[in-house]
Amino acid sequence: MKYLSTRGDATPRRFCDILLEGLAPDGGLYLPEHYPRIDAATLERWRALPYGELAFEILSLYIDDIAPADLRALCRQTYTRAVFGSDAITPLRPLEAGVLVQALSNGPTLAFKDMAMQLLGALFEYELARRGERLNILGATSGDTGSAAEYAMRGKHGVQVFMLSPHGRMSRFQQAQMYSLQDANIHNLAIEGVFDDCQDIVKAVGSDLAFKRAHHIGSVNSINWARLLAQVVYYFAGWFQATSASARGGERISFAVPSGNFGNVCAGHVARMMGLPIERLIVATNENDVLDEFFRSGRYRVRAAAETHETSSPSMDIGKASNFERFVCDLLGRDTARTRALFGTELARAGGFALDAATHARCASAFGFASGRSTHADRVATIRDTWQRHGDLIDPHTADGLKVARELRRPDETVVVLETALPAKFAVTIVEAIGREPPRPAALEGLEYLPRRCRVLPASADAVKAEILASEGLGGAAAAGDAARA
Repeated sequence: MKYLSTRGDATPRRFCDILLEGLAPDGGLYLPEHYPRIDAATLERWRALPYGELAFEILSLYIDDIAPADLRALCRQTYTRAVFGSDAITPLRPLEAGVLVQALSNGPTLAFKDMAMQLLGALFEYELARRGERLNILGATSGDTGSAAEYAMRGKHGVQVFMLSPHGRMSRFQQAQMYSLQDANIHNLAIEGVFDDCQDIVKAVGSDLAFKRAHHIGSVNSINWARLLAQVVYYFAGWFQATSASARGGERISFAVPSGNFGNVCAGHVARMMGLPIERLIVATNENDVLDEFFRSGRYRVRAAAETHETSSPSMDIGKASNFERFVCDLLGRDTARTRALFGTELARAGGFALDAATHARCASAFGFASGRSTHADRVATIRDTWQRHGDLIDPHTADGLKVARELRRPDETVVVLETALPAKFAVTIVEAIGREPPRPAALEGLEYLPRRCRVLPASADAVKAEILASEGLGGAAAAGDAARA
């Protein structure tokens, strides 16, 4: 399998090259040259597989430069009961007629990002050891990506993590999860701005090819294809659980996905392109409704920092959906010149673009997308109602997804709502909704009171580059020590 850029760089690359690279040299995102198609017989064979084996089957369609035995071992070692709490890994639970919730947040950091990040950490360590190289991971987080990446990469040989987060804009729990880590290879950088400022810095550093190559810069954000690919697996796992043995093929199964950066739902798009019979992909936004506006109108209008709302579902407080470019490239029939114009020139000049009516209509007709929006009042009401009627406590982001799922579900449709985090991460909103603190794992009691390691920086790519340069003496010495011990 070869990988090409959404913006036209046709230099063929294999999986392990883009694993360590992040953005393409022309600033685009990598896509496989084609999506492998799954027939009905293969789908039925996969139905009975344990999660780790299912992950291997799907990933092996896209990865041909890792030995199959090694890839299978990495998948098996990653997706275990010990790490994710159950053999199902992403169990479904019924909520009400026509609505199920897929539990994706039982990993180490209590968020769905663990589903991909745990595998990504294993893949990074494997490939860096094979090459005898090191990697400086540069990432941006609005809340959950950062902790998931740091817990997956902590102590990994040859890897340093520089994680950018919007200063003061995450929940206390989210901040504590990241900033309390004392591992020498973890560097938390709080940026004076919003998430999009953090993401812009990551892209700016990644676009400086000389710096990127000299200092081995990689990415763990969902702009990294490997992370998005790992997320494809749980759509298959969810669909298998949602379709009963007695009526296989008869149900109309859709997924409602809380989304800000479009990575999570883009994985569903890939699964659907592979032939998984997903009826619809329902995008749920909060007040930062860039994606809902697009799917309703065809207009993609990015929000400046001043227009980006600080909400009670902070991981979705995003004004520019970085993964959206992948879907638009597919929507345009892989017209990379047009994609480059939309996300390069037009986005820079006008802050957005609008598609013609016929092209926009294909979002729903050909690709199954629908969308809706949720507010703080909606979140609180949904959390309270779900707790009172079902005894099921959900976090604010999952509440956004559930609110929109209830609003848009058709009579003949079963909607799987993707859980994005556990309620413990957002205690303030949970207390507002139900009048009590959410439970948390015993191991995380008192997390907010641990010592913290974090540097506050201006929203400047140069400032972040300086942090990377300042750490390289220590990073190089650590890498040399690892090599000597090996």
